[in-house]
Amino acid sequence: MTTAPPAEAAKTTLLSPSPTSVPRPEAPAAPPVRRVPLAVSGLLAVALTAYVWSAHGAKPGVLLLLGLALGVALFHSRFGFTSAWRQLVAVGNGTGMRAHTLLLGTTATLFALLIGTKTGLFGSVPAPSAGPLGLGLLIGSFIFAVGMQLGGACASGTLFAVGSGQTSILLTLGGFIAGATLAAWQFDLWKDLPALEPVVMADHIGWFGSWAVTILVLAAIALVSRRVQARRNPPPIGPVPSARGAAARVLRGSWPLAVGALALAVLGAGVLLVSGGAWGVTSAFSLWGAELVRALGGHPESWSWWQQPGNKQMLAGPVLADKTSLTDIGIMIGAAVAAALGGTWTLHRGVPWRTATAAVLGGVLMGIGARLAGGCNIGAYLAGIASGSLHGWVWGACALLGTWAGLKLRPLFGLGNPKPGDGVC
Repeated sequence: MTTAPPAEAAKTTLLSPSPTSVPRPEAPAAPPVRRVPLAVSGLLAVALTAYVWSAHGAKPGVLLLLGLALGVALFHSRFGFTSAWRQLVAVGNGTGMRAHTLLLGTTATLFALLIGTKTGLFGSVPAPSAGPLGLGLLIGSFIFAVGMQLGGACASGTLFAVGSGQTSILLTLGGFIAGATLAAWQFDLWKDLPALEPVVMADHIGWFGSWAVTILVLAAIALVSRRVQARRNPPPIGPVPSARGAAARVLRGSWPLAVGALALAVLGAGVLLVSGGAWGVTSAFSLWGAELVRALGGHPESWSWWQQPGNKQMLAGPVLADKTSLTDIGIMIGAAVAAALGGTWTLHRGVPWRTATAAVLGGVLMGIGARLAGGCNIGAYLAGIASGSLHGWVWGACALLGTWAGLKLRPLFGLGNPKPGDGVC
């Protein structure tokens, strides 16, 4: 008696989808276009771009356009860091994490080409993003990740969620700005935390060696996440509304995570090419908070944080000429345009008080954590790893630990976590 070979469909390869407990449900049809929000956000995008271009020149104008495109890509792909880490830690679904490795690897490739050849526009010379390895990095990245899980979004996710009309995330943004401003105000309390000098691999093994090591580590992470997912057999990621047809899906539907990762990598490299610095998010929140303090009669220019050379120049200049402010504002407007086209733009009302409390608290923790760690999931994690800086890897490792702690705290605020028996996670 012979045993029949296993069914071909049961075989998996490296490129086949990782198993889930049940098939992913089909995406619901996208609602009709929201014409009024689309008109308002579209006119705002055009008017602001025209103003920035005429008042401050082509370089800020291009940065705003890149921000608008980042907002569109973030919304359509629903590319997040908060949910990806939550799904990985809670139930072992590594789909989002593997999308991170694609984003990181592609960005690292583009960064190596630009920085290694010193290729820039508008007179800029691209430089790597490097940060010190110290106590501030360890504490800051940990509490940032706790804040992500309470606030419901990361730095980039906060911006595109606000643009799509999510009221609770607006509270997260308010807390984010408050936390970043508080940390800047109290800079003297934490500026001397023990730290080692930044370590950039390219300084020791060249840009090709740095790129090769980065790609190998990312490939290993992707493989490990697949094995973890195969063993834990988690629920699939929930689908989002999408239009039918290839062309309609580009404008109104949901993009695959891989497409979002590639688009974000190209656009992030565009920010480096134009400005000479990597895409970041949270330095603008400190600036916006300082401008609010100044409008209320305060003097943030006397704070030690704003007396640092680069920061002093940022505070002295107009907000709409600041690189990070331009991309942040662009992300919110671009996401609003995309959400209106997709028919999902809406203002959510009646946020439960515990959810609102978690949103504000999470935002405050992220604002403080980003300042202590020298950046967020974009400015430290993405830009750091893509630059071959060890602080980016440390940030990611501590953020995973902070995610685990944040998941333990979420039920205190009435927030749920994915469970193995769920239909989707």
